[in-house]
Amino acid sequence: MTQASSPRPTSRPNRVVGYLFALGAGATWGTTGPLSTGLYSLMPATSIGFWRVLIGTIALAIWGILFRRDLFRADRRGWLLIGLGGGALVALFEIAYQFAIAGVGVAGAAALLYTAPVMVAVLARVILKEALTPTRIALAVIVMVGVALTVTGGSNAGAEAARMGVTAGVAGGLLSALSYALTSLMGRYAAPRYGVVKVLFLEAVGGVILIWIALAIWGRQPTVPPSGAAWRGLLGLAAGSVIAANLLFFGAMKRIEAAPASVAATIEPVVGALLALLLFSQRLTGLGWLGLLLVVAGVAAGYLLEGLKQHLDADAEEAGRPV
Repeated sequence: MTQASSPRPTSRPNRVVGYLFALGAGATWGTTGPLSTGLYSLMPATSIGFWRVLIGTIALAIWGILFRRDLFRADRRGWLLIGLGGGALVALFEIAYQFAIAGVGVAGAAALLYTAPVMVAVLARVILKEALTPTRIALAVIVMVGVALTVTGGSNAGAEAARMGVTAGVAGGLLSALSYALTSLMGRYAAPRYGVVKVLFLEAVGGVILIWIALAIWGRQPTVPPSGAAWRGLLGLAAGSVIAANLLFFGAMKRIEAAPASVAATIEPVVGALLALLLFSQRLTGLGWLGLLLVVAGVAAGYLLEGLKQHLDADAEEAGRPV
C-alpha cells in the first residue's frame, strides 16, 4: 500500500491500463500474507520481514547502479528524516505485520492494516490541521466495525498462530497500521522533494539496518534461510510484494489519479483472504466476509471522496475561486 500524486490522464486506453496496473498491484500485495504463512514452518516470523526488505533493497540498489545513480544521493535531512525516521517505521511495520499474520490470520491482518487510512485522517487532523469531517468519521466507524467482524469471524490457521495468539496478532496489526499511517504522512512531505523511488530506497536501507539492530537487542537475530524452499519463498515475497507491486502501482499512478488507483488496490485483502482459504484453510464466517467487505468499502469510499475533493479544489483554483 502506498500513495502519491499523479497527473490527469488524457486517453481512455491509458486509463484502462492504469486500472489494470492498480488491480495488479493490489493483487500482488495480497500475496504477502499467504506467502509469509507458508514460510512459518521453515523459519521464524521475525526473520521473514528482515529478509523481505533486504532482498528488495538489494534489487533497488542494483537498479540504481545500472540506471539511476542519483538514487544514492540525498542531503543530511533526507537521510535523517527518511533513512532513520522512515527506516524505523519500516522496521516496525515488517516485524509487527508478521505477528499480525501469524496471530489473526491473513484476512484479519489485512483488515487491521486497512485501519491505516483512518489513523491517517486522525493524525492529519492533529499534525497537519486537516479537517476531520462527519463523512470521514462515519467511514472510520464502518472500517472499524468491519475490522472487528473480520478478526472475530476469521481463522488463524498457520504454523505459528497457536504460539502467538490472537492478542499478539491484533497488537501487531494495529502497530503495522500505525507505522503505515505515519509513513504516509511523512511521504506527503518527502515524496515531492526527493521522489517516490528515492524515498522507498532510503526507507528500505534504514529499515534493514534497524530491523537487524532491533532483533539483535531482542535476542532474535535474523536466521539464515535454512533451505532452498525458504529462499524461494523469500525471493517470491520480495519480488512480488516489494518490487512488482510498487512498480505496478507507480505505473498506475502515471496513468490515473491517486484516488481511483488506491480504490483499485483495495482488492488486496480480498485476494489475501481467498488465497489463505485455498492454501491454508483460513476460513471466514459469513460475518467475517461481511466485515472484510465493509473494510474495503469504507476505505475505497474514503479514497474516492478525497479524489473528488481534490478535483473540485483544482477546478476552483483554475477558475480563480477560493478553495
